[in-house]
Amino acid sequence: MPVLGSSPDLRSQGQDSRYAWLRLGIALVLSTIGGVGLWSVVVVLPVIEIEFGVDRGGASLPYTATMMGFAVGGVFMGRLVDRLGIMRPVVFGAVLLSIGYLVASQAQTYWQFVLVQSLLIGMLGSSTTFAPLVAEISLWFRKRRGIAVAIVASGNYLAGTVWPPILTAGIEEFGWRQTHFGVGVICLVTMVPLALCLKRRAPTEDAAQAPALAAGGTETRPGAVVQILLVVAGLSCCIAMAMPQVHIVAYCGDLGYGVAQGARMLSLMLALGVVSRLLSGLIADRIGGLRTLLLGSSLQCLALLFYLPFDGLTSLFIVSAIFGLSQGGIVPSYALIVRDYFPAREAGTRVSLVLMATVVGMAIGGWMSGEIYDLTGSYQAAFLNGIAWNLVNMSIAFWLLIGRRRLSPQPA
Repeated sequence: MPVLGSSPDLRSQGQDSRYAWLRLGIALVLSTIGGVGLWSVVVVLPVIEIEFGVDRGGASLPYTATMMGFAVGGVFMGRLVDRLGIMRPVVFGAVLLSIGYLVASQAQTYWQFVLVQSLLIGMLGSSTTFAPLVAEISLWFRKRRGIAVAIVASGNYLAGTVWPPILTAGIEEFGWRQTHFGVGVICLVTMVPLALCLKRRAPTEDAAQAPALAAGGTETRPGAVVQILLVVAGLSCCIAMAMPQVHIVAYCGDLGYGVAQGARMLSLMLALGVVSRLLSGLIADRIGGLRTLLLGSSLQCLALLFYLPFDGLTSLFIVSAIFGLSQGGIVPSYALIVRDYFPAREAGTRVSLVLMATVVGMAIGGWMSGEIYDLTGSYQAAFLNGIAWNLVNMSIAFWLLIGRRRLSPQPA
């Protein structure tokens, strides 16, 4: 019996088929389970502070180390996906993620914990469950690529909804070490079987598409320009995005509303971020990834502006809701733009590079906003800083849009 991908006709049936939707569901589950690596370190932060006798900054370092490892590992794993397909990198990542939690549960020193978080859990584990999965699923869809990419990209938001209450309950009942051990077992027994279902390689009939080439020229020059611009765009939009997401709880505490209200705002923001990603996916299927990026970035900038004059409790909830609805669809748009400009055979590497720039942007943005607050004693300047970075993102998106005729891909 022929295998999917063995002939042009079968490859055509592979895209947007029922099997493609099945793979999409598996990818979403893998992304949600594997996303635990990004959230467990946040939940366990107060316990680590007491366990190893470090201050709040020291207890926050494992999060930063995990995010940086996640960023680096995503690019490395994306390159493996281009060469080997998605199954083996995800199996490898699931095993290393499981080992990471098992080893972390036995950590005797603070630096052992930080090292395990950054290398095993962030770089070699969870990194396989975001950008590589987003890039690979984009190969299985043509007509519904926008919504497919948005669904998989929602996995890390769903992880942020599902895992924290589970981890909190486990820590309260059994302690953080036993909870980490349990997470390691769960990742191994669920993710490896799911990853083995993704053995079939993706269709690649559109691999010949690439940026338009001048006669006798090469792809390298325009490709490098677009790639660099997309990396800078991803970095800048998420530096802006990090301001409310990372500091809204502290901001509400400073205003006298209490951190509980800030936590509710954050939950509202993330929940509407999932809605935003799905709606943006549908929109992208109609107007394209580049226009969707410009739309989301413009709305995010508008929401950041609203934070400046409105600081009442009700108005902050409304502005946070607007922010959540605007920002969720920005990150998945980059995967669609990469697929427009570059060959399918390079999707894993190039999509991972841009999406991991967004992760670095979140890490830098959270730190930068805190530093600005320390210098000024107010979050007003931090919001203005976010708006400035957002304008950089909008400028790049607008430049790519008006230059599309010159840079747009042409059929080989």
